[in-house]
Amino acid sequence: MRVLIVDDVAAVREGLRLLLSDEPDIDIVGEASTAEEAVSRTAELSPDVVLMDIEMPGGDGLQATQQLKARPQPPRVVVMSVYADDAMRARARAAGADAFVEKSLFQEMHAALRATQSLE
Repeated sequence: MRVLIVDDVAAVREGLRLLLSDEPDIDIVGEASTAEEAVSRTAELSPDVVLMDIEMPGGDGLQATQQLKARPQPPRVVVMSVYADDAMRARARAAGADAFVEKSLFQEMHAALRATQSLE
Protein backbone atom coordinates (compact mmCIF):
# COMPACT_ATOMS: atom_id res chain seq x y z
CA MET A 1 0.00 0.00 0.00
CA ARG A 2 1.20 3.48 -0.90
CA VAL A 3 1.20 5.86 2.10
CA LEU A 4 1.54 9.64 2.38
CA ILE A 5 2.60 10.90 5.84
CA VAL A 6 1.23 14.32 6.87
CA ASP A 7 2.49 16.05 10.03
CA ASP A 8 3.91 19.51 10.69
CA VAL A 9 6.72 18.11 12.88
CA ALA A 10 9.64 16.76 10.85
CA ALA A 11 10.73 14.43 13.68
CA VAL A 12 7.27 12.83 13.78
CA ARG A 13 7.29 12.31 10.02
CA GLU A 14 10.74 10.75 10.23
CA GLY A 15 9.69 8.50 13.12
CA LEU A 16 6.64 7.30 11.21
CA ARG A 17 8.74 6.73 8.11
CA LEU A 18 11.20 4.61 10.13
CA LEU A 19 8.41 2.70 11.84
CA LEU A 20 6.53 1.87 8.66
CA SER A 21 9.30 1.55 6.07
CA ASP A 22 10.39 -1.88 7.28
CA GLU A 23 7.00 -3.33 6.40
CA PRO A 24 7.24 -5.10 3.03
CA ASP A 25 3.74 -4.12 1.92
CA ILE A 26 4.00 -0.43 2.87
CA ASP A 27 5.61 2.04 0.50
CA ILE A 28 6.02 5.58 1.88
CA VAL A 29 5.47 7.62 -1.29
CA GLY A 30 5.86 11.05 0.27
CA GLU A 31 5.41 13.48 3.10
CA ALA A 32 3.61 16.76 3.67
CA SER A 33 3.89 19.29 6.48
CA THR A 34 0.65 21.26 6.02
CA ALA A 35 -2.97 20.48 5.23
CA GLU A 36 -2.73 22.37 1.95
CA GLU A 37 0.38 20.43 0.98
CA ALA A 38 -1.40 17.18 1.91
CA VAL A 39 -4.13 17.90 -0.62
CA SER A 40 -1.69 18.81 -3.40
CA ARG A 41 0.68 15.90 -2.66
CA THR A 42 -2.26 13.49 -2.68
CA ALA A 43 -3.24 14.71 -6.16
CA GLU A 44 0.37 14.37 -7.29
CA LEU A 45 1.23 10.99 -5.71
CA SER A 46 -2.11 9.12 -5.57
CA PRO A 47 -1.45 7.31 -2.28
CA ASP A 48 -3.75 4.51 -1.15
CA VAL A 49 -3.71 5.85 2.41
CA VAL A 50 -3.00 9.28 3.89
CA LEU A 51 -1.79 9.29 7.50
CA MET A 52 -3.09 12.74 8.54
CA ASP A 53 -2.29 14.82 11.61
CA ILE A 54 -5.23 16.92 12.81
CA GLU A 55 -3.59 20.07 14.10
CA MET A 56 -1.14 21.85 11.82
CA PRO A 57 -0.32 25.50 11.23
CA GLY A 58 -2.07 27.08 8.28
CA GLY A 59 -4.83 24.53 8.08
CA ASP A 60 -6.69 21.77 9.77
CA GLY A 61 -6.12 18.11 8.96
CA LEU A 62 -9.85 17.47 9.25
CA GLN A 63 -10.60 20.05 6.57
CA ALA A 64 -7.97 18.42 4.36
CA THR A 65 -9.57 15.04 5.09
CA GLN A 66 -12.95 16.38 3.92
CA GLN A 67 -11.37 17.68 0.73
CA LEU A 68 -9.65 14.36 0.04
CA LYS A 69 -12.77 12.31 0.72
CA ALA A 70 -14.80 14.49 -1.66
CA ARG A 71 -12.61 13.45 -4.60
CA PRO A 72 -13.54 10.72 -7.02
CA GLN A 73 -11.70 7.59 -5.86
CA PRO A 74 -10.50 9.14 -2.60
CA PRO A 75 -7.64 7.67 -0.61
CA ARG A 76 -8.26 6.09 2.74
CA VAL A 77 -7.45 8.55 5.53
CA VAL A 78 -6.12 7.57 8.94
CA VAL A 79 -6.34 10.60 11.22
CA MET A 80 -3.87 10.87 14.09
CA SER A 81 -3.81 13.18 17.07
CA VAL A 82 -2.33 13.54 20.53
CA TYR A 83 -5.89 14.26 21.66
CA ALA A 84 -7.74 10.96 21.63
CA ASP A 85 -10.96 11.83 23.43
CA ASP A 86 -14.40 10.84 22.16
CA ALA A 87 -15.11 14.33 20.81
CA MET A 88 -11.97 14.29 18.66
CA ARG A 89 -12.77 10.80 17.37
CA ALA A 90 -16.29 11.98 16.47
CA ARG A 91 -14.91 15.01 14.63
CA ALA A 92 -12.56 12.76 12.65
CA ARG A 93 -15.42 10.42 11.69
CA ALA A 94 -17.58 13.38 10.67
CA ALA A 95 -14.77 14.61 8.41
CA GLY A 96 -14.74 11.23 6.66
CA ALA A 97 -11.72 9.59 8.29
CA ASP A 98 -11.54 5.83 7.79
CA ALA A 99 -9.67 5.34 11.06
CA PHE A 100 -8.36 7.32 14.04
CA VAL A 101 -5.22 6.60 16.01
CA GLU A 102 -3.59 8.28 18.97
CA LYS A 103 -0.17 9.61 17.98
CA SER A 104 1.60 8.16 20.98
CA LEU A 105 0.46 4.65 20.09
CA PHE A 106 2.73 4.07 17.12
CA GLN A 107 2.02 0.33 17.17
CA GLU A 108 -1.64 1.03 16.43
CA MET A 109 -0.75 3.02 13.32
CA HIS A 110 0.35 -0.08 11.47
CA ALA A 111 -2.89 -1.87 12.38
CA ALA A 112 -4.97 1.18 11.38
CA LEU A 113 -3.28 1.41 7.99
CA ARG A 114 -3.94 -2.28 7.35
CA ALA A 115 -7.55 -1.99 8.48
CA THR A 116 -8.25 0.67 5.85
CA GLN A 117 -7.29 -1.80 3.13
CA SER A 118 -10.00 -4.22 4.26
CA LEU A 119 -12.62 -1.50 3.67
CA GLU A 120 -12.45 -1.93 -0.10
